[in-house]
Amino acid sequence: MIIKLLIEGGDMKPGPVIAQQLGPMGINIGKVISEVNNATKEFKGMKVPVEIDVDKKSKEFKVRTFSPPTAELLKKEAKLEKGSAKIKEEKVGNISIEDIIKVAKIKYANMLEKEFKSAVKSVLGTAAAMGLFVESLEPADIVKEIDSGKFEKEINSKSTETSTEKRKSIESFFNNIKSAQELKVAQAKKAAEEAEKKAAETQAKEPVQAAAKPALGKAEAKPAEKKK
Repeated sequence: MIIKLLIEGGDMKPGPVIAQQLGPMGINIGKVISEVNNATKEFKGMKVPVEIDVDKKSKEFKVRTFSPPTAELLKKEAKLEKGSAKIKEEKVGNISIEDIIKVAKIKYANMLEKEFKSAVKSVLGTAAAMGLFVESLEPADIVKEIDSGKFEKEINSKSTETSTEKRKSIESFFNNIKSAQELKVAQAKKAAEEAEKKAAETQAKEPVQAAAKPALGKAEAKPAEKKK
């Protein structure tokens, strides 16, 4: 029997799902949780796919872990809780090519791509879908640069260390982008509030104007002229 789960790395807790499946078989749930947490501790803070292969007769079990989804790994590198819901309007981070290579190294064994360079480009695709910049550029532009020969050294050596100078540069770039985005949101909010206020004022005037029209009509009416 194989039980498939998606758990927080290193932080699996007892729950009804696992209890309902393992409890009736007499499996030591505490032992299972301990082994799962030990196997996934390096992925703490990320969602990790896990399979528990249970032998009903012997009550023995094996824990198999898989690398977290690419998006989870990228969120860790970018120190994010979630990606962008509107990737064209809102960018959520800026990471280095070395961060991308680090994620590609983790995922490579489970990817369909035969060449490591292709795996790197696949990770860049996920970064684009999350609203991330890479090297202060759109991920699609980084793919073009890779195709033209740039980052050959980093990719071939599978470099995962980002220099302090580069990290400061990409963080500074993103801080400027973030400030501009926040200003744009604030301006849009202010414009919406002003439009709402104007609409409310217009609506408040309409009943007064409607009530005043009959009175004006009576005042303007002229008496009929007498026949001579």
